[in-house]
Amino acid sequence: MLIHPHDAATDDEWRAALFAKDFGQLISAADEGGLPIVVPTHFVFDGHDTIELHLASPNPVWARLEATPRAMLTIVDAYVYIPSSWNAVPPRTAETGVPTSYYVSVQATCDVEIVDDEDAIAAILRRQLGHFQPGGGHAPVDAEPDGAYTKLLGAIRGIKLTVTEVRAKLKYGGNRTAEQRTAIAASLADRSGPFDAEARDHLLRRLRKNVEVKLVST
Repeated sequence: MLIHPHDAATDDEWRAALFAKDFGQLISAADEGGLPIVVPTHFVFDGHDTIELHLASPNPVWARLEATPRAMLTIVDAYVYIPSSWNAVPPRTAETGVPTSYYVSVQATCDVEIVDDEDAIAAILRRQLGHFQPGGGHAPVDAEPDGAYTKLLGAIRGIKLTVTEVRAKLKYGGNRTAEQRTAIAASLADRSGPFDAEARDHLLRRLRKNVEVKLVST
């Protein structure tokens, strides 16, 4: 992934993106033919360096993870199309402007620990339920013999990922002037399409941050 300096995410930004998104793709090491296995999945992130999830036991990714206990977890969020007219920079006119995409992308390379102990799997499930279903509404999850979900624990395996490297990008017009970015933010508000509000928030937050940095450095 190409990351220009003006699009690079800070540690706080990529951590916030992983914590908020909580759905992505787990990518195994490649096989002899050069292709990885890609698994779409929910996950929970502790906000620091640990990601947890579970997958069905028949998933073909297990053999890859056992052979090479390294993987990448990726997310893409707040993606929008920026029309050519919005992104036109003089001397280009609105008709000859260059369209672009705005988005968040996080690619976290991780060490993999496969979890088969049923008590440990139940603990992962409790953390996932606490994140995705904080209001409760489910039976207790444990590995007790008479537990409501005990017989189902054998059908899944847990994964603990320890983040070792991150490449993260927030592409929101960081190479444009404050005036141009403010105008694009207004256009996103007017369009009000899918992810436009989220993209606008990222654009304005990073714009404020850039202004603050410039003020401090002068």
